[in-house]
Amino acid sequence: MGVACDLDCNLLNRRELKYIMEIKDREGNIVPGNEGQNKVLGFLYGNKVGRGALSVLVKPFVSNLGGAVLSTRLSRLLISPFVRKNGIDMNEYEPVMYESYNDFFMRKIRRGAREIDTEKSHLISPSDSKVTVYKIGDNSRFLIKNRWYTMESLVKNKKVAEAYRGGTMVICRLTVDDYHHYAYIDDGYKSKNYHISGLYHTVNPVANDHFPIYAENQREYTILHSDNFGDVLMMEVGALMVGKIANRHGATLVKRGEEKGHFEFGGSTIIMCFRKNRVKIDKDIIENTKNGIETKVKMGEKIGERH
Repeated sequence: MGVACDLDCNLLNRRELKYIMEIKDREGNIVPGNEGQNKVLGFLYGNKVGRGALSVLVKPFVSNLGGAVLSTRLSRLLISPFVRKNGIDMNEYEPVMYESYNDFFMRKIRRGAREIDTEKSHLISPSDSKVTVYKIGDNSRFLIKNRWYTMESLVKNKKVAEAYRGGTMVICRLTVDDYHHYAYIDDGYKSKNYHISGLYHTVNPVANDHFPIYAENQREYTILHSDNFGDVLMMEVGALMVGKIANRHGATLVKRGEEKGHFEFGGSTIIMCFRKNRVKIDKDIIENTKNGIETKVKMGEKIGERH
């Protein structure tokens, strides 16, 4: 059952001494992280030398260059080691010959490998991801891991920002081992896509200790006028080494579970914002967020319900 998303920001306003948030599955088990990647990010974001290198690495041209390299035929040599290292079950995916590493990264799931919850009152995850949830204050501010943001800094639109005062924000963080396609969470009519240029910081929680990543990173959003949850702001956020956010549609009617788009290589994030009193997020996700823990979910899985 869901509970009202009434996170007290004071519970989250305590100094974190570790860079990386823990991750739990829905049964409450700790999910191992990528320790090698965590050490690299800890170096890049945790000292002056690393942050100096980042001033170049986060530039869009670097991600574009990385994407070009990973689209070459030679990059196919990286696929098998990546699959082994991350324990990816390739039986979940369509059996095809990949032309490049990026082709592999954008692989398509087999039909039926992700079950979409069709109960209309259930809020589903748009993607495989690690989820946290936050309250958008009545002043349109929200706190993520000791850093304050405003809705206006996120969307660069004061009118849109005002509409989500007192609402709920769900952050779905994708890591490199996740399926990088994402879906609509409900039937409805989507607006056109609004693109906001920016940098490409990693979306790993380590970066948020040093930079306002959600206000600086390249991102794109749309408003889904949904049948069951009101006007939902759905935003895709690019990240370090993400070459492209590829949304499939302009303004059109869409269906729950229909593919909305995909990311090319890298970690990335989907942000969903709901207006006040529209959704109740599942209790385990709320409790995990309060304790500085992300919750691992699959595309189409229930993460809350209609208020």
